[in-house]
Amino acid sequence: MTKPAFRVIDTGLRTGRQNIAFDAAMIEAHQSGAIGDSIRFIHFEPCALIGRHQDLSRELKLEYCHDNNIQTVRRITGGGAIYMDQGQIGWALVFNRKTLGVTDLGALAKLICEAAASGLSKLGIDARFRPRNDIEVEGQKIAGTGGFFDGDTLFYQGTVLIDTNPQIMASALNVAKAKLEKRALDSAAARVTTLAQLLGTAPSIDTIKQALLDGFAEELGIEISTDTPSPAEEKLANEFYHEEIGQDDFVAEIDQAGAGADVGHGTHTGPGGTVSAFARLEGQNNDRLREVLLTGDFFVTPPRIVLDLESHLRRVPIGEIGASVEAFFANAEVDLLSISPSDFAAAITNAVQATGSPGQAV
Repeated sequence: MTKPAFRVIDTGLRTGRQNIAFDAAMIEAHQSGAIGDSIRFIHFEPCALIGRHQDLSRELKLEYCHDNNIQTVRRITGGGAIYMDQGQIGWALVFNRKTLGVTDLGALAKLICEAAASGLSKLGIDARFRPRNDIEVEGQKIAGTGGFFDGDTLFYQGTVLIDTNPQIMASALNVAKAKLEKRALDSAAARVTTLAQLLGTAPSIDTIKQALLDGFAEELGIEISTDTPSPAEEKLANEFYHEEIGQDDFVAEIDQAGAGADVGHGTHTGPGGTVSAFARLEGQNNDRLREVLLTGDFFVTPPRIVLDLESHLRRVPIGEIGASVEAFFANAEVDLLSISPSDFAAAITNAVQATGSPGQAV
């Protein structure tokens, strides 16, 4: 039986926004048939990246980033905030939903993470997948991952900590206290480790790349061949950068979401991450949603479904929030990674209650 073929490219050192623009380009090029199933290696200049649905000011220490020439970036994938520099390497897989014979986002995330962990273990560490999307060594994070479907194209990416400074990472990111308490840690730096710390010295980039490729080839059952970025990808990446991803307005698309005295803020944390909701009410008795904004480190596919949910909930009576959220997801073509409609409903309910409304959200 013929194994699925994947091309492998390395796009060299780029800024964070340039790299995310190339992510978007690969997805569009794959959808159009301009490129086939692919693996990409990614190198970053110092940057702090937030997930597609996160609030910029809540997730990053913007003054520190500005003072230390750390570019701020919004990803096209969900998930939490991360810091990247030359002491890390990124990887991304872009392939058809049917290529590996698995079509569920959660199952694919597990499959890919276990393949990456197998590859990293070839370096002499005991790397293991930790649901929902981390790779750890003895409880400390060595790699984070995330992805989504766009039509029949799956985009899934990850990072590997090689020899970065965890203190700089902690200084650039606003890591939620609840996330540290969950793992009984005093700081974000204690949550992560690096290959250099584990092995005593950092392996070469080529050694790490080969280990990952071996893991992908063996565990995913694929054939790989070296290639170079295509002119079509570079052209699309340049367009995405200048039209959207490279622009400050896109990075700050969600920022200071809770501003305004009439805005209620509520959160809910479940296995799939934390959902934050910001709600304004209307009506004579403040008995219905005027608008709601949803942020957080969750993964949903496609990402734009969150905007559709926000629109769906406008003017919904607060007593019908739970039923309305459930009905939306029941009729939407969406994949959720460890998160459920009830998690969104709970966050919105908490936001409504924070407004002091006499109504009852359900």
